[in-house]
Amino acid sequence: MSTAGFNSQNGTGQGQAYANGPSQNPVALQQLPGVSYGMTHQPNYSPMQAKAPAPPGPGLYPSGPYQPVPPVSSYQPVPPVSSYQPVPPVSSYQPGPPLTSYPASPGQPLLTRPPMGGLPSHTPPQSASPSPGPRLPPAQATPPPPSVSSSSYYQNPQQPQPMAPSWQYNTAPPPMGPPASMSTPPRGPVANHVNPAVSSTAPPPPSSAVYTSAPPAHVSHSATQPPGPRMPPTSAHGYTQPGTVPPPMNPMAPHTYQPSRAPYGPPPTGPPPTMKATPPPTGPPMGNATPPPPKAVAGLPQPGPPGRHLGHYPSLPPGYQNTSTPHNTTSPMHPAMQAATQPYTQAPQPYQQPPGGPGPAQLSPSLAAMSLQSSTPEALRVVNLLQERNLLPPRPIPAPTPCLPQDLQKINCNPEVFRSTLTSIPQTQSLLNKAKMPLGLLLHPFKDLSQLPVVTSSTIVRCRSCRTYINPFVSFLDQRRWKCNLCYRVNDVPEEFMYNPVSRSYGEPHKRPEVQNATIEFIAPSEYMLRPPQPAVYLFVLDVSHNAVETGYLNVFCQSLLDNINALPGDSRTKVGFITFDSTIHFYNLQEGLSQPQMLIVSDIEDIFLPTPDSLLVNLNECKELVQDLLKSLPTLFEKTMETQSALGSALQAAFKLLSPTGGRMSVFQTQLPNLGVGALQSREDPNQRASAKDIQHLSPATDFYKKLALDCSGQQVAVDLFLLSSQYCDLASLGCISRYSAGSVYYYPSYHHQHNPAQVECFQKDLKRYITRKIGFEAVMRIRCTKGLSIHTFHGNFFVRSTDLLSLPNVNPDAGFAVQMSIEENLDDMQVVSFQAALLYTSSKGERRIRVHTLCLPVVNSLSDIFAGADVQAISGLLACMAVDRSVTASLSDARDAMTNAAIDSLTSYRQSVLTIQQPGLLAPACLRLFPLFILALLKQKSFRTGTSTRLDDRVFAMCQLKYQPLAYAMLMIHPSLYRIDDLTDEGALNISERTIPQPILLQLSVEKLSREAAFLMDAGTVMYLWIGRNCNPNFLSQVLGVPSYASVPDNLFMLPELDTAESQRTRAFIGWLRDQRPFFPSLRVIRDESQWKASFMQNMIEDRTESALSYYEFLLHLQQQISK
Repeated sequence: MSTAGFNSQNGTGQGQAYANGPSQNPVALQQLPGVSYGMTHQPNYSPMQAKAPAPPGPGLYPSGPYQPVPPVSSYQPVPPVSSYQPVPPVSSYQPGPPLTSYPASPGQPLLTRPPMGGLPSHTPPQSASPSPGPRLPPAQATPPPPSVSSSSYYQNPQQPQPMAPSWQYNTAPPPMGPPASMSTPPRGPVANHVNPAVSSTAPPPPSSAVYTSAPPAHVSHSATQPPGPRMPPTSAHGYTQPGTVPPPMNPMAPHTYQPSRAPYGPPPTGPPPTMKATPPPTGPPMGNATPPPPKAVAGLPQPGPPGRHLGHYPSLPPGYQNTSTPHNTTSPMHPAMQAATQPYTQAPQPYQQPPGGPGPAQLSPSLAAMSLQSSTPEALRVVNLLQERNLLPPRPIPAPTPCLPQDLQKINCNPEVFRSTLTSIPQTQSLLNKAKMPLGLLLHPFKDLSQLPVVTSSTIVRCRSCRTYINPFVSFLDQRRWKCNLCYRVNDVPEEFMYNPVSRSYGEPHKRPEVQNATIEFIAPSEYMLRPPQPAVYLFVLDVSHNAVETGYLNVFCQSLLDNINALPGDSRTKVGFITFDSTIHFYNLQEGLSQPQMLIVSDIEDIFLPTPDSLLVNLNECKELVQDLLKSLPTLFEKTMETQSALGSALQAAFKLLSPTGGRMSVFQTQLPNLGVGALQSREDPNQRASAKDIQHLSPATDFYKKLALDCSGQQVAVDLFLLSSQYCDLASLGCISRYSAGSVYYYPSYHHQHNPAQVECFQKDLKRYITRKIGFEAVMRIRCTKGLSIHTFHGNFFVRSTDLLSLPNVNPDAGFAVQMSIEENLDDMQVVSFQAALLYTSSKGERRIRVHTLCLPVVNSLSDIFAGADVQAISGLLACMAVDRSVTASLSDARDAMTNAAIDSLTSYRQSVLTIQQPGLLAPACLRLFPLFILALLKQKSFRTGTSTRLDDRVFAMCQLKYQPLAYAMLMIHPSLYRIDDLTDEGALNISERTIPQPILLQLSVEKLSREAAFLMDAGTVMYLWIGRNCNPNFLSQVLGVPSYASVPDNLFMLPELDTAESQRTRAFIGWLRDQRPFFPSLRVIRDESQWKASFMQNMIEDRTESALSYYEFLLHLQQQISK
């Protein structure tokens, strides 16, 4: 699947919403002569490198071929502007050239272990319509599946033998064209190229970079080790201090792939591999039935005798039992999001740099003060996964903190906005390949922030060579010169920049806000505009066929828009319009002066035209009464229709014509498979294949109509958001392209009905309110720059790649996330830190042109132990999920599954062979990666990739869409849900937020073993929450929280808790409300009993338990150990 189409849904900040600034003009980010990051470099480690899978057993994960696409990575800087005086922003708007098309289509695979092949990063899209500007070479709309049967995410040109699916993490996609066929299985083990995830609980070891205090004549970033006492190698790790020569370890052949190793195979589905170390736990098998109540306190991890409850591992030596890492319990954020925000503050921090002296990013001996302690860092503590049962921390995992000097760390970018899979960057590509972990960035660039410094200046200071915006990590050689932290050019400080508007002082450029904040927003001057900033324009395209009217969605939509019409972001220029359609297209003349709206019907859907082009999009302020009249009459206008056909394609063409002159947002509501005119589709789903253990078909689009139209839309600054409300198959794999390539979002409400599914109605109402009122950026573009020597080769999200590194975002919203894969093209030997900068240029709903800039600084290290110590297990899992979605579409689901499994095998093999100095029995992992196998298993059982479990095709494709465009914090809940016991909530350790007391129960492992018939449990799975009631649940909880006298009285379709005036009710509702407040979408609540129809969905999220088609967590660990010890 091409990485060109990315979802742009990425913000969830709880801070006050930030008024959108002007959308960025494509021109502003136009490439200038100067910098271009090429992408030809030595082969990177791709987690999805091919490996020959072992013969699959029943329910195994088949592997399939995966072919990466050549990366494009030229870097185009933008003209610098620099000076800090407030100037009225001017913003010109220039429609960008039509985007080239990128093949991609989400699909929803079933649960068998798939290999992941090298994901094609962005293949140059083919522009649907001609447009000025540089064009990428056309690529096939849907590239043929590679002939390589690989599951690795990267391809190793030097390895001619075929390999099992695995990833090539850090390598640019190979040149386009079918790869040489690799039919022969690899002779030796090929390491998967997937980056292991790192747990954020342990701090990474200090970086090996040293800063010299004197301004270097030329920046020589030599990787020296952090200051502090040198640590002798420990017996387990041989952890050498950065900068020192590591002691001889079990040497690995220079080639990371050793032909002598047997190929990896898919995990068996049958009984666990022969390991008779200790008898398995006794007791009846744990299926979906509720187990008898555990003897220990329900909900708390118990180290007790392993054989006591189902799910325990064989008996462990006393020292290995129950070693969970303590976690910070004070953060008010949701577990999945709490960590990232804690160590970082967005408030301006004092810049610890003497005027005229070198900046913190300059080499200085201060880095030497960061030493490794004399003991192994917590991140590298050896964990035997087969013996430590309770690995899941009781609190959410924080993001690891990069090992930087204190003055740099406290001004670094918030990990909720900008996060790397490795917080310590390897010096060379070969070192990165040896670590077998993916290198990439996860961004949430337009996130709602509570604190955002905004600068108005006629001069925006940028590097004259690479166009990097001045930031906290540049070096000031003196008051008049600064050195760029990306290309190292020395630039002059403009006169205007000498004045600090905050302190009103002169002569201290290093104290300016731009040099004190890693995230900042500029109000752009006129040179960042090609045309006047566009107004906020909103066009609603509504399905009014018989099927649509039956669902009742039209009433909810019209009422929500009526209630929130005054909150639509915009100014006095805001325009709105409406189109409805069934077998014909209906326009609405809302021109000022009419006594009522006028409907105009166009029945010639083959040659669509606009009946009255000037009165279909109207000024909202001038015509608000007519708009309100239309919204009140629409639901009744079609209530008796018997028209069953849907001409969606023609309606989209009409909407495109209407929006093309200005750009804007198109909101499309569809309830069935389009079956008339252009873009008509036929059902491709075979309901009998939903639970197939074989590869899933039809994950790619059936037609390129929607992709081509999306590219046309992108070229005219139009984004399309799709709301799919249907109980039948709608081919989301095809329809989703309209949003993916135009930087829109997809909302999916399966089985939506206003009477039969009230929980979905509540979700739709809440989501619609957020959608209508949240901030929005128009005509935006985003560019990611990185320090010389690094290059970006693949993007994930919803967008169109306009010119190798420039993402076209006709709309950007605060709920859209993006990911990029990176590689190391030149050795970073002389560097101690590297930086990454994301610049988002957009037009706000108020018509201002704005630039939001995020800068992240990370240390460079030269030892494998440092790389592992800085691994971010959640970021790695999130990036692998994006890569696996692409692999599923371009190769096969089984290939993606195998590649994910191989990612865990490869990283743990590398750790065992290259970091551990003393070999020990067991499945060993560093503490920071202890949850990596669990997250990989969770992905294999996730709706996107599972096999053997009945999964509707649209449900699977939507789950894949979410993994690609949700910010990491929300995606992780969809991968590994959070489980809490909530029938015994107390105020102990509670948070106090806005005079509300929020209980903080501990996280439980996802196993039936943790459930108790005497208790009640809440599972937060991201988009849905399940409240499971035990058969013998405490009557006090039933009456005080649910308002029912007994278990038998709990209603079957309960989806909200009654507001009772009891302490228990208030605590429970406060906790659930707090969890919901952490995300921008609204998760529905399902109260379930043993007899409930939702019980199966609840039990499928018990990731650690075995199912008919998937291994238990313990069996999966045994499979990994078997592959690693081959």
